[in-house]
Amino acid sequence: MKYYNHIIGLSIVATTLFSCSDSNGKADGYGNFEATEITVSAENNGKLMQFEVSEGDQLMKDKFIGYIDTIPLALKREQLEVSKTVISSKSKGVLSQINVLNAQLKTANSNRERTENLIKDNAGTQKQLDDVQGQIDVIKNQIRSVEIQNAPVVNELKSIDVQLKQIDDQIQKSKIINPINGTVLTKYSEPNEITSFGRPLYKIADLSTMQLRVYISETQLANIKIGQEVTVKIDDADTMRSYEGKISWIASEAEFTPKIIQTKEERVALVYAVKVDVVNDGSLKIGMPAELWILSPTHSKETNN
Repeated sequence: MKYYNHIIGLSIVATTLFSCSDSNGKADGYGNFEATEITVSAENNGKLMQFEVSEGDQLMKDKFIGYIDTIPLALKREQLEVSKTVISSKSKGVLSQINVLNAQLKTANSNRERTENLIKDNAGTQKQLDDVQGQIDVIKNQIRSVEIQNAPVVNELKSIDVQLKQIDDQIQKSKIINPINGTVLTKYSEPNEITSFGRPLYKIADLSTMQLRVYISETQLANIKIGQEVTVKIDDADTMRSYEGKISWIASEAEFTPKIIQTKEERVALVYAVKVDVVNDGSLKIGMPAELWILSPTHSKETNN
């Protein structure tokens, strides 16, 4: 008898709490959990020489996962270095010629300054100055001519430098670096497989905080705002498990009710999508259904106190 009375007492308490949460005993919204999933793809072509990933692995951001074969790139880089050396040797003679002309130009400029000073002291003539200026003009034209002849060589060297930077970039992108902290959801490739640019390697998502996407009616908009704390409930055996959640996004435009709403009355209504961030204790999974319960002002004050 005592056991029976105890059960009835618990039932009354549960009913009272349930009634306090919502007068009609229905959740304010229904939806499913989701997470931002990132598909990591190959950024180069070649053989997967190393690929240390398994589904369910917890990976840290910037963790080295593996690499794609870089031997062809390394050989191409070595070939470009040899070409650069050969071209540079051809231009050395031209560069040395320019250096000689620049030295002559420096001497001619000194002679012009000396001649100008002599003219000021009435010890020189204008003809001497004109002759020196003529030498300067000839040397400048020679330098310009040599530079024009050397321009193709210089441009070719610049082109090789650009190609070397491209090779270095491709070698760097042959390394597979994990982009975010998260859990590996799906693995698409295996070591020693031949991959190509853009081919998916694995999918990862940060499951530490899940987003519950729910849909609410226009009349409920006045009761919610971004940053507001709410209650999220999921099925747990014979009861419901509750989590604290925080509204992180509210749609600016209405849309038709999604298929998960079953009643005909609710299907014809327009609703607003809402995202609720919930800290995952390991029980929440992508696609899992859940309910949204908006905290009443009274309940919020009691919680804060």
